[in-house]
This record gives sequence, C-alpha cells and structure tokens, in this order.
Amino acid sequence: MAQEQFKRKLATIFSADVAGYSRLMGEDEAATVRTLEMYKDIMAELIRQHRGRVVDSPGDNLLDEFAGVVDIE
Repeated sequence: MAQEQFKRKLATIFSADVAGYSRLMGEDEAATVRTLEMYKDIMAELIRQHRGRVVDSPGDNLLDEFAGVVDIE
C-alpha cells in the first residue's frame, strides 16, 4: 500500500460584515453601496499591506486570508 502525501497549510482567515446592513440598505441603498465599496477598497489595501489577500467580498462581507499568524503585523 502506497503512503499518501499530505500537504498542510496553516492560514489565518478574517471575515467581516456590516452591522445593520439591511436597515442601511432600506434607508438609502445608493449611499450604502457607495460607502461600502469605499470601505472595502480601504480594507483591501490594508490587507495587502499586511501580506494578505481578499478571497471574496459578496454583499456586505469581506473574506480574507493571511498565509500565517506571524505575517500579520
């Protein structure tokens, strides 16, 4: 029986979403989308500066990955 090789990966996952997103969208959808996109751009730049990558950003969520805990400074 051949021994299988496993490759392990240790990563730090960061996920954030907006509190009250549905309420904000109901009050002023256009302004909420503009503000959210501005904040996502700022967060994405900060994440890149700390050697992370944005995995996905659906709706009011931002999902990011960092190669390891020691890389976050």
